[in-house]
Amino acid sequence: MTQGRYESAREIYRRIGVDTDRAIEAAARIPVSLHCWQGDDVIGFDQRGALSGGIQTTGNYPGKARTPQELMADLDEALSLSPGEKKLNLHASYAIFEDGGFADRDALEPRHFRPWVEFAKARGLGLDFNPTLFSHPMVRENLTLSHPDPAVRAFWIRHCQACLRISQYFAEELGRPCVMNIWIPDGYKDIPADRLAPRQRFRDALDEILQTPYDREKVLVSLESKVFGIGMESYTVGSAEFTVNYAASRGILPLMDNGHYHPTEVVSDKISAMLLFFDKIALHVTRGVRWDSDHVVLFEDEIKEIAKEVVRCGAGRVLAALDFFDASINRIAAWAVGMRSFRKALLYALLAPGATLRRLQEEGRLTELLALQEELKTYPFGDVWEELCARCGVPGREDWFREIERYEETVLRQRD
Repeated sequence: MTQGRYESAREIYRRIGVDTDRAIEAAARIPVSLHCWQGDDVIGFDQRGALSGGIQTTGNYPGKARTPQELMADLDEALSLSPGEKKLNLHASYAIFEDGGFADRDALEPRHFRPWVEFAKARGLGLDFNPTLFSHPMVRENLTLSHPDPAVRAFWIRHCQACLRISQYFAEELGRPCVMNIWIPDGYKDIPADRLAPRQRFRDALDEILQTPYDREKVLVSLESKVFGIGMESYTVGSAEFTVNYAASRGILPLMDNGHYHPTEVVSDKISAMLLFFDKIALHVTRGVRWDSDHVVLFEDEIKEIAKEVVRCGAGRVLAALDFFDASINRIAAWAVGMRSFRKALLYALLAPGATLRRLQEEGRLTELLALQEELKTYPFGDVWEELCARCGVPGREDWFREIERYEETVLRQRD
């Protein structure tokens, strides 16, 4: 029955010039980086205190991963339910201290991430990485790399330099470039007296970090912007203007998180503009509800528009990772929903008759363009998605959730 539905869908799309087999193959090849921190509410393994520095997770659903082994098992479950090419995105706070004891963040070494490399190798994954500039005693007054105290800045500079070395270790071990993204929580809750000096200090600290020797073909450093956050509602040091100009002037990548802008701004409209001036850009794909609240990614309009731009502008030029954390629902289901939703959006974009749509726009046939765009919304996309899942060997429709229920009953509920 399923195969018959796919054959019918393939014929319907063929009539408008779309090859569904090619679309399925292309959608499955685009790598999407799965963020490790959804599995344990952004806690990590190097501290047990409350989250701080503009980070907040809400909810207390049972079964949170408490150890590296539990987190890896949960990641395996989520990966098994998500079709297509994948990477794993780590934060530095997920270091694993198997031998030699604890190391603070400014003293982290590649050996503290060897188990993650072994995990990735066994599953054919690449690794991406993030310095962790939050939830640590050296975050002072909600400031890190822009702090007026040279000792505070020096600590975080050493941390980011260590992360560069770890990122190169990932790339060399796994044979795939590692995106290393820098985000800081620095800012002020109320109106600052001096907006310039913190940004000067941040610029100089970044310059010092980038003086660390690293292979730019193997480590793709990105800088993430933000409009505001908890505790920095009035002033953000790493604003969009700062990060884009810094990235352009230093030859690194800008990273856009689609929750990090004013609600009336959309990242889908920014991608093409950025790619006129950068060879590559990085994305953190999330879902902001009223503000940067990092909700689970859904198959919704803005996610579809982002995916369309990724496909239209060249998927190899946009390095996408998911970034959300929700402890109010089953954490593995959240991963699976987010990964499946973004992959759906990529497939949906690839099933559009791009050449026809562009021609209608260029010829000024805008009424016809609008009509065709609306008709495409009711094409049998779901049958093509089911075929993609089948070819990738992952459950389709609601079947994937039956596996979530089994895992919750036999694994997660045994943890509490």
